[in-house]
Amino acid sequence: MPTQCRYCPLQRKEAFLPMTKEELMFMEKFKSGELTVEPGTPILLEGSNAPQLYTALSGMGIRDKTLENGKRQVINFVFPGDFIGLQAGVMGEMGHSVEARTHMRLCVFNRSEFYSFFKSHPERAFDITWLAAIEEHFMGEVLATIGQRTASQAIAWALLKIFERGQSLGMVTHNQMPLPYTQRDLADALGLSLVHTNKKIAALRERQLLSWADGVLQINSVEALAKEALTTPGQRQKRPLM
Repeated sequence: MPTQCRYCPLQRKEAFLPMTKEELMFMEKFKSGELTVEPGTPILLEGSNAPQLYTALSGMGIRDKTLENGKRQVINFVFPGDFIGLQAGVMGEMGHSVEARTHMRLCVFNRSEFYSFFKSHPERAFDITWLAAIEEHFMGEVLATIGQRTASQAIAWALLKIFERGQSLGMVTHNQMPLPYTQRDLADALGLSLVHTNKKIAALRERQLLSWADGVLQINSVEALAKEALTTPGQRQKRPLM
């Protein structure tokens, strides 16, 4: 059975701002259903004009873009609570693809209702603008990381951000969280070769800052990893939930 917004399990997570009773009732009207997908399933394809928008209710995925020469750039990683398809909702088509990396459950919204959504509920529309601003800020951090951090610093930064996101979603237990991505995914996100990425992760493991094996990421000291990454831990803002 589809999850009613008023009983959404994500509402209890530290990562998200609370919604009012009126907002929850409105979202239940806006939501058209739920979709369950298996690992490896494309959710949205680059260049597509998808009729639906989604919120990841559970599971994890990946956003990436493929160039004409076949090379891939990972844009970011999809976590529970992420709003998917906003680009197509505003611009008419997707500039990147989205794929499930685990079993995922998605809340489905009809894109045809998107403009009336802005018109009839401006407070929720502002939340979408906020989400877009958060993504813009994050992409600025990614650009600074690729351009100015060393490979070791960049890897430390990326894994720290992933870990902190997991913490806010209650995915971390005893300093460990499930990580269904590959080192190739991380390399393609940071513009590094796979070999170089493997070596730098091994070096971070030898320094006992982290370990990543068998789909599990362990961070031994968030503070020490943040120092390596040239950043400050624990500064993530709560975000709206669509």
